Amino acid sequence: MSKTLTEIAQELKDNPKKVQLIYAFNGVGKTRLSRELKELIMPKGVESEDTDDHRTKVLYYNAFTEDLFYWDNDLEGDSARKLKIQPNAYTKWVLQEQGQDKNAISHFQYYTSDKLTPRFNEEYIIEDKDGKNITVPAFSEVTFSYERGNDERTENVKISKGEESNFIWSIFYSLIEQVVEELNVAEPDERENNQFDKLEYIFIDDPVSSLDENHLIEMAVQLAQLVKSSTSEVKFIITTHNPLFFNVLSNEFNNDEKSTGYKRGAVRRYRLEKYEDGTHKLADQPNDSPFSYHLYLKSELEKAIQEGQIQKYHFNFLRNILEKTSTFLGYKRWAELLPKTDDGRPNPYEERMINLFSHSKHAGDEVAELDDDDKRVLGYLVKQIHEMYHFKSNAS
Repeated sequence: MSKTLTEIAQELKDNPKKVQLIYAFNGVGKTRLSRELKELIMPKGVESEDTDDHRTKVLYYNAFTEDLFYWDNDLEGDSARKLKIQPNAYTKWVLQEQGQDKNAISHFQYYTSDKLTPRFNEEYIIEDKDGKNITVPAFSEVTFSYERGNDERTENVKISKGEESNFIWSIFYSLIEQVVEELNVAEPDERENNQFDKLEYIFIDDPVSSLDENHLIEMAVQLAQLVKSSTSEVKFIITTHNPLFFNVLSNEFNNDEKSTGYKRGAVRRYRLEKYEDGTHKLADQPNDSPFSYHLYLKSELEKAIQEGQIQKYHFNFLRNILEKTSTFLGYKRWAELLPKTDDGRPNPYEERMINLFSHSKHAGDEVAELDDDDKRVLGYLVKQIHEMYHFKSNAS
């Protein structure tokens, strides 16, 4: 049954499970769902994000969290590049009040490089164009340097977007660690601070960005262990578009943790889908089986073909299916799985078409209309691969 994101947020809020894990493609509405949940828990006009009270009931990491950070590229001097932090309560708390900057740096270097070093600024004074002194607060800017293992150092490095996302996640992860540790103290009077005594939910939307598979797995295991170590009543909602991240979390949450009393039944898995009319569906993902991403892609392909809604990105789905299937069957190249011509070789036209449409470099290509012949070829290939490799029907 289709629902609005507000209705789905209410469903998540009403669920008593310790952990709710959601898979969804990018663009389906994961970030908007986190905002809807926040509005249900803390309606506008009751508490503001601009006050220290915004953390009392819900903490969330999503695209809006990343918006707190922005680059000053020093266009005039092209040397003093820095990542600036907009004034906000949670970075002030975790970095200044709790002194978690060293932990954040340690987490960041673990997932990137121990030679890439962030440095938070101390308070300093600058003079503006009118000659007035302006105080720049401590922990409002970050510079990055690259240590080369000797006395050489490259200062003011502009890190990649993926590294930037990992850095922001590292700060937020340090905050979660601190919160879990504080709330694991059963008696509020015995905690070092009581800022999170009323916390109900931690919502984490897609912390995975530009990680290789090894680090991605490590991040998932680390996050799952932290969540399972929580003995308070705080509930966790985690969304992701990455099938490997989803599977690893799924497996980790399916294991009991005797030291904290966590039981495998404390997790519920979903798949969030979006309909053409803008409504959504939150479908249960069986707890006893890992999410078969390639089978889900295949079902999406078949649905698009049946409904006549084929787009260029569906060729990317097909390539993904072929890559995973070729790895499983031991082929060196995914093209070897394509239907053969009379000489026993893959059809070069079909291979070129998949390569072309699954590697569009221009944003406009992603929404361009396919002609009828392109659609026919895609439908033919999906049908042939289904029959040749004995996929089960309706596997999603």
